[in-house]
Amino acid sequence: MLQIQQIKENKATTIEGLKRKYFKEAEEIVEKVLGLDDKRRETQVELDGTLAKSNALAKEIGGLMKAGKKEEAEAAKAETSALKARSKELEEVLRSTETDLYEVLVTLPNLPHSSVPAGKTPEENEVVLENGTIPTLPDDAQPHWDLIKKYDIIDFELGNKITGAGFPVYKGKGARIQRALINFFLDEAINAGYTEIQPPILINKESGFGTGQLPDKDGQMYHATEDDLFLIPTAEVPITNMYRDVILQESDLPIKNAGYTPCFRREAGSWGAHVRGLNRLHQFDKIEIVRIEKPENSYAALEEMSLHVQGILQKLELPYRVLRLCGGDMSFTSALTYDMEVFSAAQKRWLEVSSVSNFETYQANRLKLRMKTEGKSQLLHTLNGSALALPRILAAILENNQTPEGIRIPKVLVPYCGFEVIS
Repeated sequence: MLQIQQIKENKATTIEGLKRKYFKEAEEIVEKVLGLDDKRRETQVELDGTLAKSNALAKEIGGLMKAGKKEEAEAAKAETSALKARSKELEEVLRSTETDLYEVLVTLPNLPHSSVPAGKTPEENEVVLENGTIPTLPDDAQPHWDLIKKYDIIDFELGNKITGAGFPVYKGKGARIQRALINFFLDEAINAGYTEIQPPILINKESGFGTGQLPDKDGQMYHATEDDLFLIPTAEVPITNMYRDVILQESDLPIKNAGYTPCFRREAGSWGAHVRGLNRLHQFDKIEIVRIEKPENSYAALEEMSLHVQGILQKLELPYRVLRLCGGDMSFTSALTYDMEVFSAAQKRWLEVSSVSNFETYQANRLKLRMKTEGKSQLLHTLNGSALALPRILAAILENNQTPEGIRIPKVLVPYCGFEVIS
């Protein structure tokens, strides 16, 4: 959530940033926020003055009665009663104004970092770098949705029978390579200094609000209505919310956590090869890395997280590219996001496998996550990234490594899998 002081001191920058996020009626909303804040402050000042005057008169009444100044005492009592009535009116106005202000603030997205390129669509994202050699496959190369049937490692029809579309069943070597990827990604995170966390996969509304999924992505999450709990869309949510309403010491930082969870997303249905097979699922596995940093260190941490993900992709021998997302393609909560995409040789297109983002103080303000230093407290910066999401990684491994003898497993995964080829 944006801070009022930030908006007041940087009004023009705020409006420009909202426009780069393609937020409608930016000027009108900012003026509304500032108008409500002025009203809140004015009401608070009047309320404080009214209460102070009422308290002072209350103290005088006893002295007036003792001095035999009954008429003056009665007049003071009447004035005190009027002041108390006015105080109640002002308290109600203050509560109503604060509610209105809060409800407007939570609709505002985070402001983009100055390096975020202009643009509205994925085609306008900036390619930062490309790495690796795109493999050349024979003409009869198959996409992964055909390969998984050929080798009987993933069953979409069985998943549809059990649950519905987008919930695959992994079998045999398909299940083993899933487990191998999870363990490999976790080991890479631990070796990079992250503490492994195994969080709940159900969250309450407070947690959803803290990291910005609610109210922005309400319809995209599975909701257990009887208990009013939500299935997580990413481990970012429970892991970051471990620090909700927490004041950290400077010596606690940086905080680096990583966790594996299944993830659940009620994405709108669509058709075509771009969402076929493993390209888009309602349930999938992912390892998330989460960091809490001092503001002055957060962008160096973001670059470090990007390099961490790139290092994993290099070890998996997958060609990849890094994109800096444009304002219109970024998430509601992010200030700067890098997307990592791997090239799917059979589909002949890039597949997003990771997003690494800096949220600056946006989540911390919602979470009330602060650091105490020199007797003062300040908001911290939160960051997270996929390291990595499994489905499209697996799709690229299957497609890029297909041979007449079977699918070759990347060397780094062989000790985790226990086999070198899917045949």
